[in-house]
Amino acid sequence: MVTFAGLGTAHDWRLALDQALGEGAPGSADAVFVFASSHYLSAFGDILGSVQERLRPKTLLGCSGQAVIGTQREMEGVPALSVLSLKLPGAMLRAYHITQDLLAAAPDTASWHEALGLRPEAVNAWVVLADPFTFDSEALLTALSSAYPGVPLVGGMASSAGVGQHTQLFLGSEVHHSGALLLAVGGDWTVRPVVSQGAVPIGETWTITDSERNVVRTVGGRPPLEVLVDTLRALPPDVQQRASRNLLVGLAMDEYRDEFRRGDFLIRNLLGADQQSGVVAIGDVPRVGQTLQFQMRDGEAADEELREMLREAHEALGTREPAGALLCACNGRGMGLFGAPNHDARAVDHEFAGLPVAGFFCNGEIGPVAGKNYLHGFTASIALFVPAGHGAAN
Repeated sequence: MVTFAGLGTAHDWRLALDQALGEGAPGSADAVFVFASSHYLSAFGDILGSVQERLRPKTLLGCSGQAVIGTQREMEGVPALSVLSLKLPGAMLRAYHITQDLLAAAPDTASWHEALGLRPEAVNAWVVLADPFTFDSEALLTALSSAYPGVPLVGGMASSAGVGQHTQLFLGSEVHHSGALLLAVGGDWTVRPVVSQGAVPIGETWTITDSERNVVRTVGGRPPLEVLVDTLRALPPDVQQRASRNLLVGLAMDEYRDEFRRGDFLIRNLLGADQQSGVVAIGDVPRVGQTLQFQMRDGEAADEELREMLREAHEALGTREPAGALLCACNGRGMGLFGAPNHDARAVDHEFAGLPVAGFFCNGEIGPVAGKNYLHGFTASIALFVPAGHGAAN
């Protein structure tokens, strides 16, 4: 079986699965990913059983999604399921279901090596799919980043179209209602992450000179609100209007760089400001000496950043062509952000023409920024499955 991706949109899950799998003959896929909208909630087990029977994958992972993604298409508000079948010769692939109890019972790196049966040198990358309601995903990212230093984690949090806690995770033929799924990727293959946080910088970079918890008191010795007002006033009128409605903060991950570009910042929300003192509160805990730059996010900025990051990834890979990709996009993107359907899926196809893609709209996205793994919002986190080589995961 060759690598392929398919998407089905029928109300009957059997017809949708037939559409997704097409005429592909049964084979022995190394890894299969399945993403299904909550319209098929009562049939999730049947869907997985049918995929197992028809594709006979060595490993199967997936989850529910508010919307699902295929090659060039994002299916919002309609019944749909997406399948990515990968043939990765020479790959080491090992899948796990992690519970909150296991997370609490593994206090150190040695515990994780023992629990997972994998030494750090065996893992090139992790794919992570997690439940947002029952599981501490940030604690998992911290633990795995410590136990497997320098190894990227890419993925997202399961979602659903309904109200309340109705998300599911798929592993083999089993449907899980809690925890997280991990896929270790090693051997001759790895994952090249592309993490587009959907923001562009405005104004200059500033050094944080006083902060407490999530409150920035001064940057460059000045109140940050004063700096922000000056930054907005210096923008062209049209950009000023866009920025004033979509303000964010970027925290540089390495303040020792000579210059900063997109991808060097962790993007966090600007939570509020005090008009009298000029301090601002942000959605993270910055440190004194860290570089800060104000950012803006809208459809135009997100489009620009994603396309640039995909180009950079393609150039960095050189002759290492991806076999396929997972696209984990925030449920705040799509039509709501771009005003037109299929934006992120088409951007991937524009840069990697014909690449098999599957994914879903997430309740939170997972991916590295400047080599450190984070949980994001409003982000497109993409896992390109590529042959292993020096720098392939960076």
